[in-house]
Amino acid sequence: MTQALDFIQPNWPAPENVKCVSTIRAGGVSLAPYDSLNLGVHVADNIEHVQLNRQRLAQYLPAQPLWLNQIHGTHVMHATNYKGVCDADASFANTANQVCTVMTADCLPVLFCNTQGTQVAAAHAGWRGLLDGVLENTVDEFDQADQVMAWLGPAIGPDAFEVGQEVKDLFTAKNPAHAACFQPSNNANKWMADLYLLARLCLLAAGVKQVYGGEFCTFTDESRFFSYRRDGVTGRMASCIWLTD
Repeated sequence: MTQALDFIQPNWPAPENVKCVSTIRAGGVSLAPYDSLNLGVHVADNIEHVQLNRQRLAQYLPAQPLWLNQIHGTHVMHATNYKGVCDADASFANTANQVCTVMTADCLPVLFCNTQGTQVAAAHAGWRGLLDGVLENTVDEFDQADQVMAWLGPAIGPDAFEVGQEVKDLFTAKNPAHAACFQPSNNANKWMADLYLLARLCLLAAGVKQVYGGEFCTFTDESRFFSYRRDGVTGRMASCIWLTD
């Protein structure tokens, strides 16, 4: 192993056989503005550097991650059907050593497992995915929603994510309770959106009551996280979850 990587380890009461990691931006070989553990092949970084970064991550995993082509949609890919990179924004597994993985750089990564330690999932949730139901679709893959727990990984925080009036209107039309997730911005007809609270409300509506994490801000914590909203051209982190035998 060439270099030890630092990870964010979810602080949640997952079963012992559920393993997960969330990468930070340090520890790779990519050069600025992708410095340094960029795992995204779609952001115009040197592809050889990205492959080296992915190899470094893979040393900590039981198998290659199930990489997705994320399109801000709601499709959940079942790991048993994985035939290579496909268009999806979530993946689900119920057998060991299938590494459900999503990439983010402000959007919200959500990791899931059931209390029995037999099912796991990972979802990529930007505001469009949250609105359209990517989290609800992911929960639907589990046998019992009330036995599911979720961890909210690093995303843009509520004091940094400004959106337009149309975004607030879409969410409040879906659920009036979503109004609590928007605070007035200093700019006219703009609102500060709380992705974490939106996710919690979506998960609660889907029957998930055990929700953890949500204390990060990719925008303000530049030393640890990539942020598309902050930098425009930047890398991607990965959040991975899998079952062991």
